[in-house]
Amino acid sequence: GRQLVDLKDAFSKSEVWKPTLWLFLWQSTPTSDGAFLYFMTDELGLDAEFLGRVKLVTSVAGLAGVVVYNRFLKNVPIKSVLKWSSVAGAVLGMTQLILVNHWNQALGLPDRMFVYGDDVILTVLGQVAFMPTLVLAAKLCPVGVEGTLFALLMSTFNLAGIVGSEVGAALTKVLGVSSKDFGNL
Repeated sequence: GRQLVDLKDAFSKSEVWKPTLWLFLWQSTPTSDGAFLYFMTDELGLDAEFLGRVKLVTSVAGLAGVVVYNRFLKNVPIKSVLKWSSVAGAVLGMTQLILVNHWNQALGLPDRMFVYGDDVILTVLGQVAFMPTLVLAAKLCPVGVEGTLFALLMSTFNLAGIVGSEVGAALTKVLGVSSKDFGNL
């Protein structure tokens, strides 16, 4: 009863619904993760053991991103961190094109080395971008509905990630990307 009224009141405020909408739109950006996994295994010949090691290293890189944010960025305005991490993420997110087009080999960087470096850098940046999102979500929560609103904001974040994956999967299908044809990846 009362919590639903408080949640409705919270979302009627522009200082809550605007950041929530931005968070949803930012996180729902289409990804090509599924197709890219096929590319890395089928085209580049990367095996499960190697990809597992990459996942381990990126987990450590995520912790490094938390340290970077805490040490250097926690006192920087959230809007500024989000703006610059979004711009950097958009630019660095394009580095997958280097791998897909094998330009890294022309630069003398083997695929495995490039995958490690690219994933580590993007993971640190992703965590640096995620930390102010958590801080923002915590600050948006009015007294009395803190836990419920925070859970709703994080659920919105997770739902947006699913939407981004599904839209990305649909785009790769429309573009004709398959496990045998990565030409439009």
